[in-house]
Amino acid sequence: MVQQMLYRALVSTKWLAESVRSGKLGPGLRVLDASWYSPGTRQARKEYLERHVPGASFFDIEECRDTASPYEMMLPSEAGFADYVGRLGISNDTHVVVYDGDHLGSFYAPRVWWMFRVFGHRTVSVLNGGFRNWLKEGHPVTSEPSCPEPAIFKATLDRSLFKTYEQVLENLESKRFQLVDSRAQGRYLGTEPEPDAVGLDSGHIRGSINMPFINFLTEDGFEKSPEELCAMFQAKKVDLAQPLIATCRKGVTACHIALAAYLCGKPDVAVYDGSWFEWFHRAPPETRVSQGKGGKA
Repeated sequence: MVQQMLYRALVSTKWLAESVRSGKLGPGLRVLDASWYSPGTRQARKEYLERHVPGASFFDIEECRDTASPYEMMLPSEAGFADYVGRLGISNDTHVVVYDGDHLGSFYAPRVWWMFRVFGHRTVSVLNGGFRNWLKEGHPVTSEPSCPEPAIFKATLDRSLFKTYEQVLENLESKRFQLVDSRAQGRYLGTEPEPDAVGLDSGHIRGSINMPFINFLTEDGFEKSPEELCAMFQAKKVDLAQPLIATCRKGVTACHIALAAYLCGKPDVAVYDGSWFEWFHRAPPETRVSQGKGGKA
């Protein structure tokens, strides 16, 4: 694995608090609240309007996606992404810091981190510990909405960080990429249902390895150390010197695998954007493995 200078994928709550205090937020530094919650639980935008990191804008992942796709959370077009983030005051010269309010410490923020990277933007970081620890440590919050001046953002899709259904299907034969699934073990095995899903059985893509994303985080909601993360990949016999595709239910927690590998010095993990939701609806039955329903999902 070639070691190279990688942009910092994580920033601390202390660093961000100092940046806010010293007035550094602006065209060169933007903060995004990328929270999203299952329908009927919490309301992300409402919570943002009640309290958020001062200067942060709300990144609505429901808006910034391919709304015409029948699959969940698919990437928007280059133009769609560029327009959306430009309206949030982000240019190609902006350092973007992303957080979310999930009780785990981080859930959707790594997806937005990956989205920026897949559209060619490298200066993007996740707030380590998330809003959970921002609040716990007593850093300032505000209900004042952010009104950044619009900026010009040019998006260029980096296809090396993005995999399609056809590419994953071809990989079942070629085995050029390792395939790692970030969902909980029961959903991967097919012994537990997919949450909030109608017409979607649980199970996994044939040949994939299970590494539940929650294991990358400490109980306090912080990312584990690079040493711990690398040991986790080794324990699963995932070779970080070789090509790797991350998958999950809808391309969100797969980005935790990309982030964990990045922290181990591997910046080139590709995410299968359609993930299990697309695979279940499109792939041949023999490629869907489940311990429930007679062995096929």
